[in-house]
Amino acid sequence: MNRVALITGSTSGIGLGIARHFAENQYNIMFHGLETNGLEIATQIGAKNNVEVAFSNANLMHSNQVEKLVEQTYNTFGRIDVLINNAGIQYVSPIDKFPNEKYEAIIALNMNASFYASKAAWKYMKAQSFGRIINISSVHGLRASEYKTAYVTAKHGVIGMTKVLGLEGAPYNITCNAICPGYVRTPLVEKQIPDQAKSHNMSEEDVITKVMLKKQAVKSFVPIEALADMALLLSKESSSTITGTEFVLDGGWTAQ
Repeated sequence: MNRVALITGSTSGIGLGIARHFAENQYNIMFHGLETNGLEIATQIGAKNNVEVAFSNANLMHSNQVEKLVEQTYNTFGRIDVLINNAGIQYVSPIDKFPNEKYEAIIALNMNASFYASKAAWKYMKAQSFGRIINISSVHGLRASEYKTAYVTAKHGVIGMTKVLGLEGAPYNITCNAICPGYVRTPLVEKQIPDQAKSHNMSEEDVITKVMLKKQAVKSFVPIEALADMALLLSKESSSTITGTEFVLDGGWTAQ
């Protein structure tokens, strides 16, 4: 019997890379995202790997839609083994100019949605005496950078949540861990490179090494494959004693 994974934000970027890797390892997957071709993406990956898939474009800004997404996953597959809270957004601004609505949106999606999804999945995981919750936090869950008040706040909060759920899940074989990557070369990051080059009046290569990766000892983007490998490891039955902690894939950023 295949395990079942619900991965939010899994039709692009990090989430898509994780979803592909899990499908290759014979997980049935509930895909989620706002891309208009999300169902097509899910169907193609399912067919390629001979696994069952479904798709939802639930708006995770609203708790009731998060709850319905989890319920839909259970009703479709009959179980939920792995929940990967990955969906997120970013906005950069000095605090005195930071729009309240942007702050509230980032907190809602990057942190609150993880709580609502974990809470909704808990009863299913508890009943089956197995659950693996993986929160995609960030190096910014451990370190701060200027102009990212909402994002840093949310990602720190996610790590705190991870610790609590790790403790509460221990009696039921439910683990909860966080993965904290540095910069990952996703479509979202790709779009920022030319804009940064223009604003800093430097080449795109210099933007990558001197701006984006400045704080990393290893001056290269963190491979999505590394995050997917880590998520798969944390999802295994043998990882039952790994819980309530964060795994940092940051090119040496936090070693300094």
